[in-house]
Amino acid sequence: MHRSRLPFPLPLLFLALAACAHLPVLPPGLGDVPLPDVGAVEIPPLQPALPGSQPPDLTTLSVREKAAQLVMPWLAGEYWANDNAAMREALRLASEQGVGGFVLGIGTSPYDLAAKLNTLQRASRLPLLVAADLESGPAMRIRGGTAFPGNMALGATGRELDAYEVGRVIALEAQAVGIHLVFAPVVDVNNNPANPIINTRSFGEDPRRVAVLGAAFIRGVAEHGLLTTAKHFPGHGDTGTDSHVAVPVITADRMRLDSLELVPFRAAVRAGVDAVMSAHVAVPALTGPDGVPATLSAAVLDTLLRGALHFRGLVITDALNMGAIIARYGAAQAAVLAFKAGADILLMPADAAAAIDALTTAVQSGEVSEARLDSSVARVFAAKSHGGLWGRRTVDLSRIAGAVGTAEHAALALDLAQRSLVLVKDSLGSVPLTAERRRHVVVVTYGDDNNRDAGTAFLAALRPGVDTLRTYRLWPASGPASYDSVRTAAQSASAVVIVAAARPTAWRPDAIAIPAALALLVEELSLAGRRLVLVSTGSPYLLAQVPRVPAYLIAWSGADVSERAAAQALLGLTAIAGRLPVSLPPLYPLGGGIERALVIK
Repeated sequence: MHRSRLPFPLPLLFLALAACAHLPVLPPGLGDVPLPDVGAVEIPPLQPALPGSQPPDLTTLSVREKAAQLVMPWLAGEYWANDNAAMREALRLASEQGVGGFVLGIGTSPYDLAAKLNTLQRASRLPLLVAADLESGPAMRIRGGTAFPGNMALGATGRELDAYEVGRVIALEAQAVGIHLVFAPVVDVNNNPANPIINTRSFGEDPRRVAVLGAAFIRGVAEHGLLTTAKHFPGHGDTGTDSHVAVPVITADRMRLDSLELVPFRAAVRAGVDAVMSAHVAVPALTGPDGVPATLSAAVLDTLLRGALHFRGLVITDALNMGAIIARYGAAQAAVLAFKAGADILLMPADAAAAIDALTTAVQSGEVSEARLDSSVARVFAAKSHGGLWGRRTVDLSRIAGAVGTAEHAALALDLAQRSLVLVKDSLGSVPLTAERRRHVVVVTYGDDNNRDAGTAFLAALRPGVDTLRTYRLWPASGPASYDSVRTAAQSASAVVIVAAARPTAWRPDAIAIPAALALLVEELSLAGRRLVLVSTGSPYLLAQVPRVPAYLIAWSGADVSERAAAQALLGLTAIAGRLPVSLPPLYPLGGGIERALVIK
């Protein structure tokens, strides 16, 4: 059939798109002090462009080949032999279906991951754009990569340079294994304590600070070679529903959206963010009363994002296999609706081949124009050009050990974790523990079945500093006998520390709270006058469940560096100076926090 041509030469379009990829400035008026030149040593580019290498002319591709370039299926990160059934399916998607790229799941060693990506790159006719969720550091997807405490910890330090440096490390480690696009930063403003899926993934509840830190993160990633994604547009912070399960509804009017949710996205666009990921949320003020999620709304993706915010980069859907989408629309229809709304990349459709077929049919039938398809493919190709993928698309495994999980990166993560600690309250003066309070310490750790290592690093760091340490492990299914054992041990303890790992988890809206039985235990021990310290290695909002707890310390994440930092602070080995990036009503406002100096021995 006839193929429509772009209104101007394709090379000029690539240059235009590349020109707006990175603007190396913070949003005007949002940063009080320019970020200093940190003098970071960069790894030499892993994918240098070969002489004369360039993307193909779109007129040489069939409609189906172009449609496939917009589809990005999920790729598990664990080791696979080449003849493994899952690997054969991934190779089929790359070579036969011709998908545009993959998004990585939780991975294995960086060598295994890089080797797998190299194999897939060699199997694909066109280079693959590889993306990954690396919000809190490379360790989210790369075993052995650096783990940071997360965005809300950055909000607690309040330093733009911290956000920049986290972005720098993520870029260096990710590109070493063959990742080109990071699905970060999260610039949702978490102004709803009941939000079950954003929570600590946000920088905080102040839109201005979220904007500043998000822009600094974007600079750190962009200036070290990777593409960035601001998510989840137009904002997922003021929701009480997990979009993995159902469609959340944001009831704010346009004026409130402009003054809160959209502030960080405008800053991200001005900072040169390469992509924006849509949210599976309904915003009646924008999309009407029928509950259509933003991912499928032209009013959100085209009129607002492209029109009002003047965004010219990639528009990426959130995962199309999530409950908010798949239960109502199905794989094929969701892909076409998202594309018609303005999406360029269709992320994780439930059936990649069905999504490609449906989009191909929509173009061939005239439901959507081929020119519209070409514009999205051109943006995808421009992103691949930015990564040098038309030249060398594989990575050199010999460079990995010098980039991933280095001592320098680990030291940065620990320093950040220490400075991000927030002591919200300490009515009995228990933090840090005095020599008398270290004589017989009882530590209770809580984590769910997916977090079996919760508290391990904390215990290892605390043990050398106390005389006697008794430990107890609680799970969601722990029964009365387990709680009674803790009650008995607490009666003779000089101090009791409860380390609770309650953090946002997909498909688990209850994961941001501690069980009622544990909350009851904390309240009982508090009323009995025990020297009790509750340490949250996740959600900051646990205080609402246990308002009587005498001491509350927030460490923000379950990363080893966060647990170590919390233990060191209890022993007086590090200072505590972080400030709340969210308010904890009714008593603890945004910016609150008790400082504790380093104890000099």
